[in-house]
Amino acid sequence: MQTIDQIFQTQIDIKKSTFLSFLCPFKDFKFLIETLKKEHPKAVHFVYAYRVLNDFNQIAEDKSDDGEPKGTSGMPTLNVLRGYDLINAALITVRYFGGIKLGTGGLVRAYSDAANAVINNSSLLSFELKKNITIAIDLKNLNRFEHFLKTYSFNFTKDFKDCKAILHIKLNEKEEQEFEIFCKNFAPFEIEKL
Repeated sequence: MQTIDQIFQTQIDIKKSTFLSFLCPFKDFKFLIETLKKEHPKAVHFVYAYRVLNDFNQIAEDKSDDGEPKGTSGMPTLNVLRGYDLINAALITVRYFGGIKLGTGGLVRAYSDAANAVINNSSLLSFELKKNITIAIDLKNLNRFEHFLKTYSFNFTKDFKDCKAILHIKLNEKEEQEFEIFCKNFAPFEIEKL
């Protein structure tokens, strides 16, 4: 699987219609589509598709033709995302109509080409499945945990409850093994898995 960590943009013109395509991390999708609608008030269609990993590690997908004939734009865009095995990514294509109808097949090709163009001009990253782990630790151990997590650049957040530090950590399989080895330095009652 692949993903992205920033927004990419391209433009293609087909028979006087302009297709502006934006590939973005899924977390930016809602904000980006609202922004594009404000920035492009004369555009006639805002077609999108996305693929995201839900809390159960299942791929959730959605798409919209946004007024284009059914199946001519959102589905071809989604199929391009699938073809690149992109996850946690959204693709939005803004269309300015140029006065020449493209027909069903022409629309499918145009939206597929627009999606391929922006992906081909993007820096794709390998997607790594990470497990969410939440633990409660004694406050006296917080500095040691934070030092370890920062040293290995582990992704984590913290909050506090009942005189304990609650750590929310995202780990891949290898990182999880390293973390378990580190945790053996503490007595079992000092670390509580939540």
